[in-house]
Amino acid sequence: MRVYVPLTLPGLAEAHKTGELGPGPLAAYAVTPALREWYLSDDIEELEYAALSRAALASLRLLAADPGAPRRRVVVAVDVPDRAAVADPDRGLDPAALGEVRVTGAVPLAKAAAVHVDSGDAETDVAAAAEAVEAADGGDDDAQFVVDGAEDHELLWFAGQEIPTLVGSGD
Repeated sequence: MRVYVPLTLPGLAEAHKTGELGPGPLAAYAVTPALREWYLSDDIEELEYAALSRAALASLRLLAADPGAPRRRVVVAVDVPDRAAVADPDRGLDPAALGEVRVTGAVPLAKAAAVHVDSGDAETDVAAAAEAVEAADGGDDDAQFVVDGAEDHELLWFAGQEIPTLVGSGD
């Protein structure tokens, strides 16, 4: 199963240093039955993009909690065994939890299929969205507009071997 793990650039740097996404359980996003029902599509690429978008929003929440992190959303796409990613049935229909799964145990960063990161030109919008995300979660329409401004930026795709460059270690 492909899962999308939300991070920040410091979180990615830590994963690069330790060699793993973890420790588990990890919060991630995937194509779950609830996400399929909500998105109303059978196109797996569209569903995967929806899961990636949910993880990008979770990364934004991580940025809101870490004011020192560079204002760029980070999502690591990784394949895990189906049994390793579990959706909470009690939260399955909660709109805030659509696509949310818990990945048991740590996942080797070497298993990353891709890393998705905002470009530098998104930083202003992402910074504003990180400030507004809590109010948006509370139903503030103006704050949601600001969050949507960050979501207008497509995340760039990077291969796993590009992680050292992304985190500035240059390995």
